[in-house]
Amino acid sequence: QLQLVESGGGLVQAGGSLRLSCAASGFTLDYLAIAWFRQAPGKEREWVSCISRRGLITDYAESMKGRFTVSKDSAKSTVYLQMNSLKPEDTAVYYCAASAASGDPGNLCPIDRTGVEYWGKGTLVTVSS
Repeated sequence: QLQLVESGGGLVQAGGSLRLSCAASGFTLDYLAIAWFRQAPGKEREWVSCISRRGLITDYAESMKGRFTVSKDSAKSTVYLQMNSLKPEDTAVYYCAASAASGDPGNLCPIDRTGVEYWGKGTLVTVSS
């Protein structure tokens, strides 16, 4: 069965960078469309980014464009989220999630929770001012 494990979270100062990893097992990564979400204390989970099966399509929430980059390394079965110019408001638990929909022609890039089926347990990112 598919399992997703996030790592790379930690404490950083405002303006700093982190690279989060999402390791997938049980499925070939090329069969999965991946999305990143985050949830700050007292707030609802929000969508951050997505990447299609082959990594040819990516998208980002408006507040993350120009700062975050999502990518795939199929050989390592890992999806990355490079986060630069971090702000205190980026503090949250970050989750990766996956869609293995058989009907995906390859251009699916999930943009909400209804578009994914599997979730990791999250990794905490804390950005100090």
